[in-house]
Amino acid sequence: MMDACDGRGCPGTLPDPGSIKSGASKNYAWASSSSSILAEFGTLHLEFTYLSDITGNPVYKEKVNHIRDFLAKMDKPQGLFPNYLNPKTGRWGQHHMSMGALGDSFYEYLLKSWIQSNGEDVQALQMFQELAEAINDKLVFSSKSGLRYLADLKYDRIEHKMDHLACFAGGFFAIGSEFMPPNRQDYYLQLGKDLTHTCHESYDRTATKLGPESFRFSDASEAKALKQNEKYYIQRPEVIESYFVLWRVTKDPKYRQWGWEAAQAIDKHCRVDGGFSGLKNVYMLDSAKDDVQQSFFLAETLKYLYLLFSEDDLIPLDSWVLNTEAHPLPIKGKNPAYKAVS
Repeated sequence: MMDACDGRGCPGTLPDPGSIKSGASKNYAWASSSSSILAEFGTLHLEFTYLSDITGNPVYKEKVNHIRDFLAKMDKPQGLFPNYLNPKTGRWGQHHMSMGALGDSFYEYLLKSWIQSNGEDVQALQMFQELAEAINDKLVFSSKSGLRYLADLKYDRIEHKMDHLACFAGGFFAIGSEFMPPNRQDYYLQLGKDLTHTCHESYDRTATKLGPESFRFSDASEAKALKQNEKYYIQRPEVIESYFVLWRVTKDPKYRQWGWEAAQAIDKHCRVDGGFSGLKNVYMLDSAKDDVQQSFFLAETLKYLYLLFSEDDLIPLDSWVLNTEAHPLPIKGKNPAYKAVS
């Protein structure tokens, strides 16, 4: 399931059920004057490609290929894709670029489409490699103490804020490093490690040992939420997702240790009668709870914790790819579960 304002679980208003019957649709007014959102229209490729292959109906793949082909021909401000695209004019909306909310899973799906295709989707690989270099050039920064993080770019202004949603990038670059040119592979693996370390710091520097929704960097503060509306924790999976991927890639035991710290913190601070709740302020040991158990808590957060402590032959990453909601899809030509219609 893809949520309303990004591909990795950002809350939003559900569409009117009647719109499916009527064929009517509309975008959100807050999205740069009702633009379409990069993470939404860019996070369909895995599922639609797989659906065409197993049904023999090419229409699904044609739809997502059309979107990708259109994007590939567009000019990219600063070498990146903005989060908003006007569906009527075909032009970019606000030039806000981010690997966090609104943009995240578009980048994720370029890499995973290449992996899923078993080397057939060359366009996805080329776009991934080009965008990785642009992200590294424009969005990667280091704090005074050396913590590397992903900032947002709004027109020509850098906002030194990293979303929890962007913490998937540690695992993203660790896996993606294998598919970069040989002279850049070590660099991107290290970038993945460094970003995962920073995301762990955002957890470790709170009273609850659970990370905030977003955290900032300045001369006075590092890896800490400064605004009240950034201090909440809604059981997001991205940090633990990167722990899992880095464990599989490096076998460094610290990733399992960090995952166990998070599991203990979730059990201590979020468990309630009947389930688990989010927190309104991770910097308070007695934080009020939000009384919500998110769907992605079961689908992703707990699943990634389980996989982190499982053997590698449980969903091996050389034959399965996990979509943005952590549902496993088989890799073409490497997994007999991929039963394409010939």
